[in-house]
Amino acid sequence: MLFLFAMLLLVGVLGYYYLNKVNRAAAAILEDNYESVEYAGIMLRAAEHWQQGDSVRRNFESALVNQEKNVTEPGEAIYTQSLRSQFNAFRNGDTAQLPAMRESLAGIMDVNMKAIVSKQDKTRKAADKALMYIAIISGLCFLLGIVFVYNFPGYIANPIHELTEGIRQIADRKYEQRLHFRSGDEFGELAEAFNIMARRLNEYEHSNLARILFEKQRAEAVISSLKDATIGFDNKNIILFANAEALQLLSLPEASLVGKPADEAARHNDLLRHLLHDKNPAPVKIVSEGKENFFLRESADIVYNSEIIGHIIVLRNITAFKEQDLAKTHFIATISHELKTPLAATDLSLKLLDDARTGPLSAEQRELVEGIREDNRRMIRMVSELLDFSRAESGNIPLQVQPVSPADILRYAMETVSRQASGKEVEINVVIPENAAPVLADAEKSAWVLVNLLTNAIRYSPPKSKVDMTVSDEGHSWRFSVRDYGKGIDATFREKIFERFFRVPEAEGEKGTGLGLAIAREFIEAQNGRIGVESEPGRGSHFWFSLPKA
Repeated sequence: MLFLFAMLLLVGVLGYYYLNKVNRAAAAILEDNYESVEYAGIMLRAAEHWQQGDSVRRNFESALVNQEKNVTEPGEAIYTQSLRSQFNAFRNGDTAQLPAMRESLAGIMDVNMKAIVSKQDKTRKAADKALMYIAIISGLCFLLGIVFVYNFPGYIANPIHELTEGIRQIADRKYEQRLHFRSGDEFGELAEAFNIMARRLNEYEHSNLARILFEKQRAEAVISSLKDATIGFDNKNIILFANAEALQLLSLPEASLVGKPADEAARHNDLLRHLLHDKNPAPVKIVSEGKENFFLRESADIVYNSEIIGHIIVLRNITAFKEQDLAKTHFIATISHELKTPLAATDLSLKLLDDARTGPLSAEQRELVEGIREDNRRMIRMVSELLDFSRAESGNIPLQVQPVSPADILRYAMETVSRQASGKEVEINVVIPENAAPVLADAEKSAWVLVNLLTNAIRYSPPKSKVDMTVSDEGHSWRFSVRDYGKGIDATFREKIFERFFRVPEAEGEKGTGLGLAIAREFIEAQNGRIGVESEPGRGSHFWFSLPKA
């Protein structure tokens, strides 16, 4: 019995020695390495949510202080010192340090993880050695007593075997492994320490990865569900994504776009090259499946933490609206053309009534005929404007561009509006340089625009006032200006004055169709010119257009 007691004592001493050694090694891993991993995880999460407030920043600095006190591995001090300097710069407003801080945190984690693996290997060897000694001594004890040997080795060997198996599972990155020792001795402590280690490693392994994967899948689902063609770029112009609609329009597979520089991908694709470099806001015509489709190009910056990190291009399909607009233009042209015939017949009938051969008219009848004539002329003018507008919208403006003298354009305009100006006692002051060089324009269309501007100026000028009409040199073009001193135009309406069917509310004078200035803009822009207005309430209006020199 004394020998058995001695053997048992020896087994106990050896078992306690090796198990305590393994326990100390595991505790050292927790104290030296896993705490550093935990501090790095706290700082990484705080850096990701830096804008949430002071509590997050205090957590980061507290974790950094604890890390500086827990430097135990070779090379860990360098990363920790770098992190401290980077954090100080970041806290002072240098946001460019954030990627470097992440690299330093990754370095701290990497050093400690390598140390964990190394220490785990040593711990496993110590456990294997303890198992061997205990097995030998237990074999000797088996010879001395079956009952004693049967109970004692199981008590000692099973926990060690589970611990060894658990360490092997952790070494294979199976962090779901847990030990379930119900004893309150060293085995229980070892199991608790082991489980804490495994749980923290499991949290680190899965928390960030799962969140990133979830957010990535959610973003991809949102992008794929968009009905408009959408392409995303980062701040280095690398293509991040393109949904199914965009891939179909570009006729490219996803592998040829995503992850590639935009200029490289656009080298062999005309549509993508147009989207990247052409900033013209006009609709884009794309032939898809043998049908012409029209898309409106829209772009927007992607902003994160007040910093532009990329941009997107969206092609919005407006084919249906384009078709409706074309149908409307054809309808206006058809109706205007049909109205012109009866109006012309009415005008002829009015002329016959003026002829004495058809019989004399009383004063009342002449007054009625004059009223009908004015209404008929107004209708003819409106129908003509509608016809001109429908031609302008369809792009079929018949132009006869040739060198023409600015003086000839002014002379034609003055002859047209002189009667209207005299009737309202409005004086027109004309200023034009002598021997002004010719402009390259359609004389009839340009004179029509100038007549329209003069007619409006006379209409909205007070009686016995004046209108200034000037021609000035702008280098490569001549600028035609018409200035009145009437009521002026409010800033709210200046941006809309050239829109079709728009009329300034509460404007005095004869009401028009709201098409004159819209047609004027179409005529001038078709001749490669520009048109605009400057006006302030109470100070009159200044309309102008410029035409290139011949």
